Amino acid sequence: MKNKEFITELAERLGWTPQEVTDLVATFGSVLGSRLVDNDAVYLHGFGQFEAKKKMERVVVNPASGKRYLVPPKLVPVFKPGMTLKSKLKELGEHE
Repeated sequence: MKNKEFITELAERLGWTPQEVTDLVATFGSVLGSRLVDNDAVYLHGFGQFEAKKKMERVVVNPASGKRYLVPPKLVPVFKPGMTLKSKLKELGEHE
């Protein structure tokens, strides 16, 4: 599902205009991003948890040249699905 399709379906289900839903999704992304930057986990009951994990520095090798590079540590966003979402996906998998 692409962003435009998601916005349209969410607008229909909520009875909102697509612009209102677009603003809501943008605000959600902004709040989520700022919380993750502050190293805060965001838990949405029944859906899951978003958090920032630190990837340690590592050495990678360019296969073409054999040159080694040091990749610095960085924060990456991680999503862990909640039990409700996991069970719904499991039910869908069993029906197919």
